[in-house]
Amino acid sequence: MASQTTTRPRKKRRFVWRVVRLVLFLIVAFLGFVGVQIWTPIGKAPAGERLARMQASPNWKDDGFRSPVHVQTSTWEAIKEVWSTDTNETVPSTAIPTTRVDPAMFATPPSSGIRVTWLGHSTMIIELEGRCFLTDPVWGPRASPLSWMGPKRWYEPVIALEDLPSIDAVVISHDHYDHLDYPTIQKIKDWDTLFLVPLGIGAHLEYWGVAKEKIVELDWWDEQPFGDVMVVCAPARHFSGRFIGNTRRTLWCGFAFVGPNRRAFFSGDTAMFPGFTEIGERLGPFDVTMLDAGAYAQAWADVHMGPEQSVDAHRMLKGRVLMPVHWGLFELAPHSWTEPIERMLVAAKQYDTTMVAPRPGDSFDPLAPPPVRRWWPRVKWRTAEEYPLYSSK
Repeated sequence: MASQTTTRPRKKRRFVWRVVRLVLFLIVAFLGFVGVQIWTPIGKAPAGERLARMQASPNWKDDGFRSPVHVQTSTWEAIKEVWSTDTNETVPSTAIPTTRVDPAMFATPPSSGIRVTWLGHSTMIIELEGRCFLTDPVWGPRASPLSWMGPKRWYEPVIALEDLPSIDAVVISHDHYDHLDYPTIQKIKDWDTLFLVPLGIGAHLEYWGVAKEKIVELDWWDEQPFGDVMVVCAPARHFSGRFIGNTRRTLWCGFAFVGPNRRAFFSGDTAMFPGFTEIGERLGPFDVTMLDAGAYAQAWADVHMGPEQSVDAHRMLKGRVLMPVHWGLFELAPHSWTEPIERMLVAAKQYDTTMVAPRPGDSFDPLAPPPVRRWWPRVKWRTAEEYPLYSSK
């Protein structure tokens, strides 16, 4: 009787141990499966001469690049805010109306010398005085290193990559997944074009098959000419990185497009900082500013502007027409998906700022800006008074 009593606990322990081993095996197998899938999309760390140039930059401090103004963030506070915010409609409940871009349009240059076509989020075609630039191209299905997990785009691309006009330069502001998209780079890596990127991002592009001679890496205030048009790498208050532990190991930036008669500014991702005034004085005034205005939260107000600060930045930049970007394609923050545009309309009216709100796929001439026509639904959103956003100083 005692022997049977002793045997049962042993069998039970062996069974439990087998289950534990099976669970551990499945966890390790799953992590290995994910690791294999993300290995290439994560990219490659800068090394050799590229790293030496980065470390020689005045913007490199100790172990990485530093923002022009201190960035104060808390991962724990961000997690708490995401989980505690009771916000509806963070993703659209109905299909977003889009405009299918007609490739034939690009055969006729804009008579004013400037035209912008918004393809969603931070992806734009900027035609300026005979040159054509593509910003932060994202044609992939998700803002993620995985094709089956992560923020999913809300609508299909409004133009096929093969239907784009001849591009003088692909301009990439930084290496976060919603701006540097591996599936897209794989499809355009053989284009006869230049890739303008901030310091360090060339390592990713070379690793993915872009020829070294097509990559131009820029530090803040560096310039790259395209005939009479100069593209200038401008400072921004943000950070970089595609995996845990490698943040700030590549640079981030905005871009100014400066022609003899027309000028445009694209902020990339940034929080508010005094540098906008210097950019405006050195490179402005701008016919159009395309500014980070969505995917914000109080917990990361030092890396993304809210709509009200975007209007302030536009004025500091000496902009003529303001276009909000970095919204309307992915769920990246705890606010309703229409809140950025609603709040920007209020702020723009307060300061008598001319702004545009194109549908994805729409083109506009900043010298003859179209009136704002509501194409998004009316859903609940928080006002600036209900949910204030201020970057630290």
